[in-house]
Amino acid sequence: MTLTAARDVRTSLGAYVLPGRVPDPRPAIGQARVAEQIGLGTVWLSERWGTKDIAVLAGALGQATDTLKIASGITHFQVRHPAVLASMAMTAQALTGGRMVLGFGRSVAAMWKAVGLPQATNQMLVDSADILRRLCRGEKVSYSGPAGEFPAMRLSDLPDAPPPPLVFAAIGPKSLALAGAHFDGVLLHPFLTPEAVSRQAAVVRRAAEEAGRDPATVRVYATVVTAPELTAREELEVVGARAVTYFQIPGFGENLVTANDWDVDALGALRSHPLMVGLRGAADSVFTRDQLREVSLTLPASWLTSAAAVGSAAGCAARLHDYLDAGADELVLHGSTPEYLGTTVAHFSEPSSAGPAGPA
Repeated sequence: MTLTAARDVRTSLGAYVLPGRVPDPRPAIGQARVAEQIGLGTVWLSERWGTKDIAVLAGALGQATDTLKIASGITHFQVRHPAVLASMAMTAQALTGGRMVLGFGRSVAAMWKAVGLPQATNQMLVDSADILRRLCRGEKVSYSGPAGEFPAMRLSDLPDAPPPPLVFAAIGPKSLALAGAHFDGVLLHPFLTPEAVSRQAAVVRRAAEEAGRDPATVRVYATVVTAPELTAREELEVVGARAVTYFQIPGFGENLVTANDWDVDALGALRSHPLMVGLRGAADSVFTRDQLREVSLTLPASWLTSAAAVGSAAGCAARLHDYLDAGADELVLHGSTPEYLGTTVAHFSEPSSAGPAGPA
C-alpha cells in the first residue's frame, strides 16, 4: 500500500453525461450542473444521431454551467462540412468562454458504408484536423485531397477565442501514433487496465516526440467505467452490459483484448451466445439491459474488475488514482452519471492508501 497524494479534481476528472442510448436529452443539463457542483472539470458527450447532437447539447450545457469544459467524445469529421464544423466550434467557444474540447474518431467501415459517407483514412484525418484549425484561426483554406474538394473557405466572423483543442480517440498502435503526432490529446478506450493505459500513453508520447512536438502538450484522457456502491446485479448492468457493446464488435473486441494482453479466444463464448448469433448492429440497440447483463456473464469476470473501477466508493477512488499513476493526464468516468459519483469524487480528493478497488 502506497500513499497517494491528493490531486486537483478539476484537472484530473471528467465524466460522461447521457451515456448510452437516451430517448430524451434534457437530463444532460441537470447532470452537467451536478458535475460542476461536485468539482469535476469536464463533461463529455457521445454523439448519437437522434437525441444526442453535439452542437445542440454543447450550446445547452454551455449556458447551464460556468466552469466546466464541454467535450465531444466523440464526433466525426465526415458528418459535417469543414466550414460548418469550424463555425460550430467557434460559436460554441464564444458561448462558453473558450470551454470546448472537440474529440474525433475513426469508427468502423460498415457504418460509413451504410450512411454513404467515406471511411476515414489516416491522411484524411490529419488533413481534416489541419483544415479545422486553420478555419478556426480565420485563415482562407483552399484544399483538394483525401478530405474533399474545397476551393475556397473562410469564416468571416470569429469571436475573440482560441480554436478548441482537438482530441483523437484511439486504440491501435497506428491510431495512437496519429494522435501523438497530430492532435492535442488522445481519448483512450474504456476497458483498458492501468497497465494497458501506461503502454498506450507511452506510444502516444513517443510519437509526439518523434514528430518534433513536446509530449507534455498531448493530453492523455483515459476512459474508466466507474460503478461505485452497487449490488452485484447492478454492477453487471452498468459494467458488464457496457462491455458487451464493445467486445462484440469484430476486430474492435480483438484490439481491446490485445491491448490488455488477454486471451483473444475468450471472445468466442460471448459471440457464440444464442442472443448474439446472427446479430446485426450494436447489441445495445437491440437488447434490453437484462439481456445485455445475461450475455455479459460469458466474459471472464476478471476483465470487468481489472479494467474498470468497481466496489466501494473509496475503492473506486483508489482505482482512479491507479490510472493516473499509470500515465493518464485526466480520466473520463463512464457508465455512472455525475449524480452517482459525488462520494467517489470526495474520496478521490483526499490523500489515501492506494490499492486495488474491492467489493463494496
